Amino acid sequence: MVGFPLLLIPLAIYNIVVWLMPSVSLTEPLVRVTLPSGAEWPITLSEVLLSLGILLLLLEIAKGAKPGSKYITDHLLSFIVCAASVAEFVLWPKFGTSTFFLLALMTMVDFLGGIVLRAGRPPVSTSVARRAPPRTEEPAPEPRIEPVPAASAHSTASAASVAHSVLSDRPTPKAAQDFEAKASETKVSETKGSETKGTETTQSTAEPSPELQPGAAPAASPEAPQR
Repeated sequence: MVGFPLLLIPLAIYNIVVWLMPSVSLTEPLVRVTLPSGAEWPITLSEVLLSLGILLLLLEIAKGAKPGSKYITDHLLSFIVCAASVAEFVLWPKFGTSTFFLLALMTMVDFLGGIVLRAGRPPVSTSVARRAPPRTEEPAPEPRIEPVPAASAHSTASAASVAHSVLSDRPTPKAAQDFEAKASETKVSETKGSETKGTETTQSTAEPSPELQPGAAPAASPEAPQR
């Protein structure tokens, strides 16, 4: 935000008095103040303007001392006010007084003081970096251990089927295949042998004894005597 040149206030009051109120004298006392010592202090309009100018100059310097308070436009306005007051003091007879000279000098001090303060001020980024408090590293958040959801029966069955299919599709080594072939041949031979023995046993059991056939007479013993 562009700042208003405060020293323009006493200069404007001086111009109003000179141009619009010519009957008003700057040197006649406005008020007489009795001091504790008993002396009277006459206060004139010129003294009031000078005192106001000094106070406003102090405010301008304090405002310019803050970092980033005055911009180029503020210095340009201060230069315009200073140049205008110097021109009035030099060119117009009504402004050729000690009061106006001191006011013009204050405007020059304001302009030059602002330039000096701006030139001796460090960059805004550097000053901000110096003022910035040291950053404290925040502790890393503790890892949250979330419970693993229990697998459903469907997922377990599907995983088991996938594992079984992978294992069944895996090619077996040649030695294992030979061993399995020999084992199967041995089992087949044993099975055939057991079937053969079972058949023979059944046939032997099925043949009838001649002695046990119905209607067959027992054979005569050779030792028995004949009648």
